[in-house]
Amino acid sequence: MLAIRQYSERMTSKTVAIAVPLEAELVDRIRAVDPSVTVLYEPDLLPPERFPADHAGDPAFTRTSEQEERYWAMLNSADVLYGFPNESPAGLARIAAENPKLEWIHAMAAGAGGAAKASGLSAAALQKFRITTSAGVHALPLAEFAALGILNGFKRSAELAQDQAAKAWPDLRVPTRLVNGSTLVVSGLGEIGLETARIARALGMKVSGSKRSVEPIEGIDQVVDNAGLPALLATADAVVNTLPGTEYTEKLFNRELFAAMKPGTTFVNVGRGTVVDEDALLEALDNGQVGYACLDVFAVEPLPQDSPLWSHPKVMVSPHTSALSAAENRLITERFCSNLRIFLDGGDLPHVVDTVHFY
Repeated sequence: MLAIRQYSERMTSKTVAIAVPLEAELVDRIRAVDPSVTVLYEPDLLPPERFPADHAGDPAFTRTSEQEERYWAMLNSADVLYGFPNESPAGLARIAAENPKLEWIHAMAAGAGGAAKASGLSAAALQKFRITTSAGVHALPLAEFAALGILNGFKRSAELAQDQAAKAWPDLRVPTRLVNGSTLVVSGLGEIGLETARIARALGMKVSGSKRSVEPIEGIDQVVDNAGLPALLATADAVVNTLPGTEYTEKLFNRELFAAMKPGTTFVNVGRGTVVDEDALLEALDNGQVGYACLDVFAVEPLPQDSPLWSHPKVMVSPHTSALSAAENRLITERFCSNLRIFLDGGDLPHVVDTVHFY
C-alpha cells in the first residue's frame, strides 16, 4: 500500500509507466515530449534484454515480492503504459482489472490484436482504454526481407546452396529469372505492403494487391479485395503476404488460391502464419505451383520439429525475426512520442487495435 501511495503522490496531469525493458536515453526522449507528463521508470523492475528490442526480456528474470508490488503499483498509478505488463496477455488482463484510470497502452508489436484477444477481456472491458500498435515501425525491415525472398526465388538461391553443399558444378548453366519487368501481388496493402511495393517498384516490378477497402493507390496497378485475389494471383510472378491473423484471414491462402497461381510462383509470408494453410502450401511446393517459399511466420510457433517445412528444398525458414533491427527500440519510442503528443493534444491516436476483429 505504501508503494501505491508514493506513486499516487507523484502523479501530475498524465502519468506514463514504462512496463517493458527500455534504454534510459529513450525514456528521456519520452520525458522530453511535455513537462506536464510524469514518466515512471524503474529499470530494476524490468527484465534485462538479451538482444536489441527484446521486449519480454530474459525469461530467467524474477522479481522479489517487494519488487512485484512496486511494479504493479507503478503500472496501476499510470494513465498510459509503454508496453503490455510483463509483455503478456495475462498482464494485459490484470492491468485492465486493477487500473480504472488507464486510458491508453502502446504495444510493442505491430500485431497486438492477437494479445488483446488472448487476454480474454470482454468487449466492454476493452472499450475502457485504447491499445495502439507499433504498426509501420517494422515496415522497412519486413519489406527488405520480402525483397530478399523474391530475389532468392528468382535467383535460385536454394538450388545454389544445395549445389554448394554437394560441391557440385552443374554441366549445364541454368538461367535465373529477371525481377525487373515481373509482376508482384501483395496481399494486404497496409504500411508493410506499401513499403514492400515501393522496394519492388525500385527493382522494376509491376505491383498489384489487395485491401479491405478497394480504392486507387498511386503506384499500384490494380487493387482488389479478397474476393478478387484468385484472378489477380493468376498474373503474379511473386506473391507477398502481409495480412494479420484474424478470423477473416484464417487459411486465406488455401488450395484454391495456390492453384490460381502461375506455376513456379515465388511466395513470401511476412504477415501471420495462420493466413496460410501450410498443408496446401506444401502441396503447391511439391506440384510446382509455388517454386520457392520464404517464410518468416508459421501457424504454430516455434515451428514444430516434425514440420516438413524445415527440410523442404524449396523453403527458407526464418524464426519470426524479419522485423527485428538494432534500431527497433528507437523507432518504437519515436512512434510512441509522436502518439503521446497527439494524446495530450486530444487528437485521434493512429493504429488503434480493432477490438472486434483484433488487428
